[in-house]
Amino acid sequence: MHCVRGEAFIFGLHIDKTMSTPEHHRCLIIGSGPAGYTAAIYAARADMKPVLYQGQQPGGQLTETTEVDNFPGYPSGINGPQMMKDLEDQAKRFDTDVRYGWVTKVDFSGPVHKVWVGDNQETEIHADTVIISTGASAKWLGLESELRLRDLGGGVSACAVCDGFFYRNQEVVIVGAGDSACEEASYLAKLCTKVTMLVRRDEMRASKAMQHRVNSLPNIDVLYNTETLEVMGQEAVDGVKVKNNVTGAEHVIPATGFFVAIGHKPNTDVFKDFITLDSQGYIVHAHPGTSKTNVDGVFVSGDAADKVYRQAITAAGTGCMAALDAERYLADRGIH
Repeated sequence: MHCVRGEAFIFGLHIDKTMSTPEHHRCLIIGSGPAGYTAAIYAARADMKPVLYQGQQPGGQLTETTEVDNFPGYPSGINGPQMMKDLEDQAKRFDTDVRYGWVTKVDFSGPVHKVWVGDNQETEIHADTVIISTGASAKWLGLESELRLRDLGGGVSACAVCDGFFYRNQEVVIVGAGDSACEEASYLAKLCTKVTMLVRRDEMRASKAMQHRVNSLPNIDVLYNTETLEVMGQEAVDGVKVKNNVTGAEHVIPATGFFVAIGHKPNTDVFKDFITLDSQGYIVHAHPGTSKTNVDGVFVSGDAADKVYRQAITAAGTGCMAALDAERYLADRGIH
């Protein structure tokens, strides 16, 4: 009998030594945006010794944001990646075990919550409490010019509330046809001299009330049957090339900002067999006013459960709530 690559045979059983023994932790945090890091800060200060997995986008959506001006404590503003580095450093200061990796499988069917990390599920974690902070991802049109200028911080955004201030007294374009798009267009109309709203079909999906709000604002111009061909500009947006999908006519709209409001997708697919989700995939709170899910010991914070506010500050607040709820859960069960 011979063994290769760390494999062994004991009493006729084939054992692969590369399979690691499951780790056990009191608190596992999945996700590393403002919600996840805030949960880590509170959990660590409560001596819960949290382990945090950063996910496929360490730092979350804020790593795609050039300037953050509306988070308290930064009077001169700060760029998104630096802010997330600050939050990470603060979590580490209290000995949070911050790890790179993403969760690919969970089993919340028993009293011990099981989580597997990595595409090959090479790391198995058993946790007394789990805080889900996986966030949501903005949907994009997928145009090369759109994504390039987004990554450059050149005037492409998926959050009017976050970035509209930078386009005060300028002309902008927004893409979308739902309630959120109408709300963001209305917000931009308070700041910008002109807002051009692009709607792909001949009507909006938004409620009649939201459509009325948009149509009542004189500086919003709604173009129906209109699709984006290119976001123009080398280093920053200077126009948007569009096409009427009925007539085929093309033209360029002068603009310095381009906002995409075609929805978000919560990053919750891996939990769907155990956690209650709504029709859009957002996690449902089992008890309003708390961070509790339908599974005891599993909590949620941030945009994975928030389709209304989607702000860094509200995400951070729910991260605090989740850590406090997890601490009480452990205390009630005498888990130390």
